[in-house]
Amino acid sequence: MQTLRGKRVLITGAASGIGKAIAERFAADGADLVLVDVNETQLSATGAAIAARGAAVRTYKLDITDLPGIRALRERLLAEGGPLDVLVNNAGLVFGGPFLEVPLEKHVLTYRVNVEGLVALTYAFLPDLIGRPDAHIVNIASASGYIGLPHGATYASSKWAVIGFSESLVLELEMQGHRHVHVTTMCPSYVSTGLFDGAKAPFSTSLLTPDKVADLTARAVLANKKFVRTPWLVKTTPMLKGLLPFSAFYTVASMLGVNTSMLQWKGRGKH
Repeated sequence: MQTLRGKRVLITGAASGIGKAIAERFAADGADLVLVDVNETQLSATGAAIAARGAAVRTYKLDITDLPGIRALRERLLAEGGPLDVLVNNAGLVFGGPFLEVPLEKHVLTYRVNVEGLVALTYAFLPDLIGRPDAHIVNIASASGYIGLPHGATYASSKWAVIGFSESLVLELEMQGHRHVHVTTMCPSYVSTGLFDGAKAPFSTSLLTPDKVADLTARAVLANKKFVRTPWLVKTTPMLKGLLPFSAFYTVASMLGVNTSMLQWKGRGKH
């Protein structure tokens, strides 16, 4: 995609954090924004703040686990402004803690939002993206999609699923001849949003800012990059995991503080 100017972009989880930062970054490049979030009050404030800078913004309350709601939103968007050019699947959540100390309902909800919601949004809007001359899907995954994460088992495994889904979709679109629909999988380490309050960045790295992730996202869309892994430690993880035996890899991970990075997680209120 050569430009974001005039492109219609839907961003999920846009009320705060990474989603809000991506919305601000894309607005600066002239995108026509469609922002959705389950938090209607905060979403309205975000939308109004971005619109005040001259951007074209529409906001819609949406629970991405509500399949009829997703279908209804698509029909509404088609009626009100036409198809999307870019879909940013950003909405996600995390519940940290020892596996058995986190209520089962929270584990299940993690999969429903992080995996099922992302798949449902993609399923709903992919036909419209295929119909555009140049289109893009951004899936916000995580560095934890490459590793086991004590005290974050369902979060990490949900992001493994996002990476696997994204890779599969890239290959399928190419096989079907839809090479104009690009897919970027974002795999950042911990980002300084409320979701990860208390989490500790691994050795020799620091918490990323939402603005940094947003800037990398915009650059990836414009360059049609398939993966963004950041910081440097994330770039090396897939190679190291492929080369080292299981025990050796996780010994190194432990030394770098990866295995213990979620032990002090608080998030937006523990559990």
